[in-house]
Amino acid sequence: MNKTLITIGGTLTLLVFLHLLAASEACAMHISEGILPYQWAVFWYAVSAPFVAYGLHRLNVISKEDLSFKPLVGLLTAVVFIISCMPVPVPIAGTASHPCGTGISGILLGPSISVLIASAALLLQALFLSHGGLSTLGANIFSMGVIGSFSGFVVFRSLRTCRVNLPLAGFAAGIIADWATYAGTSAELAAGIRGDASFFPLFSRILIAFIPTQLPLGLLEGVMTAGMMSLLYRKRPDLLVKMRILEPGEVGS
Repeated sequence: MNKTLITIGGTLTLLVFLHLLAASEACAMHISEGILPYQWAVFWYAVSAPFVAYGLHRLNVISKEDLSFKPLVGLLTAVVFIISCMPVPVPIAGTASHPCGTGISGILLGPSISVLIASAALLLQALFLSHGGLSTLGANIFSMGVIGSFSGFVVFRSLRTCRVNLPLAGFAAGIIADWATYAGTSAELAAGIRGDASFFPLFSRILIAFIPTQLPLGLLEGVMTAGMMSLLYRKRPDLLVKMRILEPGEVGS
């Protein structure tokens, strides 16, 4: 078992409990229960379902080849769960908001597995923490799981192909995964509540409303992602090789 990731998970667990004890009011990325009309709720379930199904397929395939993979997925699920329900104060906005965490899971385990991780985290939050909801679970999976995971993964892999160093690629991927998630949430909200209004003006207003919180939160998530990449490179570069993030010749270079 990866002791480094266990340490990270334990630290994040402590942080989230401290924040919950503080009981600060948070503006979450999750779309709350009852916000979306039923036809849009069903639509986002239908759109997200193939991604979740493929994630389950990939999990089964990889787990047959590597018995240590499922425990690692479970650990990353706990990390994403904690990160995405941890309220972070944003003084310039006078409120708090949440990072997403799917940039990290998308980089480490791939976007299809990251969608599955986000789905489990969001389901637990909807059931036990009143973050999001069951009717809006499909929409939240698509914005945080699909958009966040794939955007972070694509940015990271593209920068690494251009020989950008590991921490900087992680930093950019964390930022884009966070901001893309909120852009997706804005689009889902605008489509669901616009009625007879035009989509793009409402989408722009919702997106702009997120800027005071998510501009700094995206930067924070970038720093967190870069920090995890650096930590794993120093402590467990063999895991990065195993996850095909590094080539064997890059270790120690």
